[in-house]
Amino acid sequence: MKDRLYKKLKEYVEKFNEDDEEIYKQDIDNAHALQWMYENIPLFECPDPIIEEIYYFRWWTFRKHIKTIPGGHVITEFLPDVDWSGPYNSINCANGFHIREGRWLRNSQKIIEDTIQFWLTGEGDAFSYSSWLCWAIWEYCQATGKYEFGISHLDELIAYFEGWKNQFTKEGLYWSIDDRDAMEYSISGSGYRPTLNSYMYGNAVAIGNFAQLAGKKELSEKYYGIAEKIKFSVEKKLWNRDFFQVIPADIDVEKKAFVHCKTMDFQEIPIEHNVKELIGYIPWYFDLPDAGYEKAFVYLCNPYHFLGKKGVYTADKEHPRYRYEVAHECLWNGPSWPYATTQMLVAVSNVLNNYVKEDGEYNIPLKTEEYFSLFKQYADSQYRMREDGKKIPWIDENLDGDTGEWISREILKKNGWKKEKGGYERGKDYNHSMFCDLVITGLLGFIPGEDENLKLTPKIPESWDYFRLEKLPYHGELYCLQYDKSGKKYGEGKGIQIRKE
Repeated sequence: MKDRLYKKLKEYVEKFNEDDEEIYKQDIDNAHALQWMYENIPLFECPDPIIEEIYYFRWWTFRKHIKTIPGGHVITEFLPDVDWSGPYNSINCANGFHIREGRWLRNSQKIIEDTIQFWLTGEGDAFSYSSWLCWAIWEYCQATGKYEFGISHLDELIAYFEGWKNQFTKEGLYWSIDDRDAMEYSISGSGYRPTLNSYMYGNAVAIGNFAQLAGKKELSEKYYGIAEKIKFSVEKKLWNRDFFQVIPADIDVEKKAFVHCKTMDFQEIPIEHNVKELIGYIPWYFDLPDAGYEKAFVYLCNPYHFLGKKGVYTADKEHPRYRYEVAHECLWNGPSWPYATTQMLVAVSNVLNNYVKEDGEYNIPLKTEEYFSLFKQYADSQYRMREDGKKIPWIDENLDGDTGEWISREILKKNGWKKEKGGYERGKDYNHSMFCDLVITGLLGFIPGEDENLKLTPKIPESWDYFRLEKLPYHGELYCLQYDKSGKKYGEGKGIQIRKE
């Protein structure tokens, strides 16, 4: 079995290398990709060739972003240097994804810990963009069992949380600039957004968890209390009848200062900014809402609102300013972003796992089948047709939810790959989203916890007869996750199995 999955990995890597234009090299070049991946990633197979290929492709692109810096490592977002990055071409925007995805590496966990320390105690600008850094560190510790690592950084986690206090107001909410949420040119604009408020809720819960494990009861209760207050404000003030939305406010962008909020009443917000956006599902990424808000998901798989043929829109298609014209390559007024799709898929998975009624029925107006359909669409979207007519795996910045075309790439290419915009193939292998973790935790349903009471809640279609994930690190042990409907595929029994290797 192990020889067979190694052979499969080798075939994929050789194919990716052959099709790749290796423009920007960091620690692990293509020549060493196979060895590094075999030593580090869980090996996977399933009946869907696209999901399987993109799983390996995304690990293959992930290792490109590992970068040695003085004192350790950092994981980058862009491969070419971009003017808006921080030290060592670092950007904190997607560090929550980098940590959550990278927690499944076997022999390179130090890279993730170095990255965490870079953002907490190093040279990284941890406040350039909004982030759920503390929550991601909690997720890392859940998978590795290294809770002492998180506890040892408790003071830095608190300092990070308190570093956002200037964006907290008497409304009990944080304000943010849409561009600093990495969501420039959104329809809703800046103001009280579900983004940073959800992130800060998750950050507060994580600090409470670490403090509790450290035996610091008062500190734990303090941050759990903060989290509850944020949740109350999000539910009471950002909920517009059936959806979490932005309350726009005037922000001095240059000074990063709150100026004025004209109204907290959605009925008084002008239609120009009163809009359902995919960020309305972010609260469920952190299990923030109480039960009863799940009706918001009725819009997700509706083609008149969020569901495109090739990707999920970031803004309600029925809104009059959907994809309003702006001379810029990065727009959040409707194009599909893997970043946002990742957040949405984690949210849907969480609801399916955690918001179930006592009789076993879902509160959410979606079922496992819809989750798989969304996941499958996401996998299918990660390709590009080359000029010679060959279709190759591809991950970039944003795409057209109707046609699947990579929008920013086409605009940057048309404009001559300007240096000030990041240069040639800026968005190629863009490390701004997740896929492999979504396979493990969402599709296969392996949910890390604080103990070794393991179970799988897969969200696979009835047509699947098998899947297998080998060499999955969890709390210092390696596990094999396996499903064999008939028992004939692997000859090791029917059904779902989890066992140590």
